[in-house]
Amino acid sequence: MQLDFQSEKPIYIQLAEAIEDDILNGIYEEEQQIISTTEISIHLKINPATAGKGVNLLVSEGILYKKRGVGMFVLKGAKEKVFIKRKKSFYDNYILSLLDEASKLNIKKEDIIDMIERGNCDE
Repeated sequence: MQLDFQSEKPIYIQLAEAIEDDILNGIYEEEQQIISTTEISIHLKINPATAGKGVNLLVSEGILYKKRGVGMFVLKGAKEKVFIKRKKSFYDNYILSLLDEASKLNIKKEDIIDMIERGNCDE
């Protein structure tokens, strides 16, 4: 888990996304306990309140849950929830802007698919 302290994206958002990445990559399985906010703050050298804010964001989104006196756990179904959330974000952030720009340049759907399959746009 690494954070980019030079990024304009808030640290707590980066932390939440890093935990989501760990869930998607199977580092944290459903119903598994994650490391504590204290351990996160020590490991990443961030303020414990910032670590707590990132973890609580995932609690509010139904990805993690608290067991009083024990710690934070990955909720059952969290991996699918993160996948759906990230897929929607990908569509909203990349596909819609791609289609908008393609429309301005009069690039056809087939040409876009061809560019994606080639992996570049060297024409």
